[in-house]
Amino acid sequence: MSAGYDGFPGAVGVSRLRVYDWPTVDGRPGGGTPHVHLTCTEGYVVTAGRGTVQTLTTSGYRETPLEPGTVAWFTPGTIHRLTNGGGLEITVVMQNSGLPEAGDAVLTLPQDLLEDAETYADAVRIPADVPEEEQVTVARARRDLATRRFLELRDAAESGDPGPLAAFQEAAAALVRPRLDAWEERGRAGARAAAHATGAQLDALRGKDASHLAEAGVSATGPTARGRFGMCGRLDVYPGI
Repeated sequence: MSAGYDGFPGAVGVSRLRVYDWPTVDGRPGGGTPHVHLTCTEGYVVTAGRGTVQTLTTSGYRETPLEPGTVAWFTPGTIHRLTNGGGLEITVVMQNSGLPEAGDAVLTLPQDLLEDAETYADAVRIPADVPEEEQVTVARARRDLATRRFLELRDAAESGDPGPLAAFQEAAAALVRPRLDAWEERGRAGARAAAHATGAQLDALRGKDASHLAEAGVSATGPTARGRFGMCGRLDVYPGI
């Protein structure tokens, strides 16, 4: 039988993140851009430094401390913001591999910037053809804009008004809806293929067929991009796994 899947375990994506150390609009030493994923659970393996991940869901607001050795994760629909208390570095493990790069992330921008895909794309774009200092200016302004909205959503939720958070969730879902067919295809080629391969291997072993062991292979890769401006910090990216 064929092993059926030779991608990274579980069809997850991996990146290395150095969280932005630019001071934030609410007085933190540094921090990332608040955003939400629509279909991906995200995990953090903290490798250096300290900080927090601030999260907002319909269940409320929470701060989770991060330090070396912490493993934290959250499910789709969790608005999250990293704060950098000093030297925070994380290995990020993302469900569905390349799906976030395919649009499964919506920043907490003002509502008028979420009304259509073109307006949103213009608001989040960091130009690739300008000097790095200009990219820093754009990335920082984008982060600060999203942080202000995140703080507004948090304050409204904590004061007992669920309306702004619900409006953001609806707008985020509407933005990604045109992408769902393409996402489904990625799912078939990734997570679904990995799960199917495991099931096939279990069936084979039950039937005393170990032929897939003869097809074993080894793969390795390095980052294909280093220091890219991400939502939460500078990223080393491994898009092929």
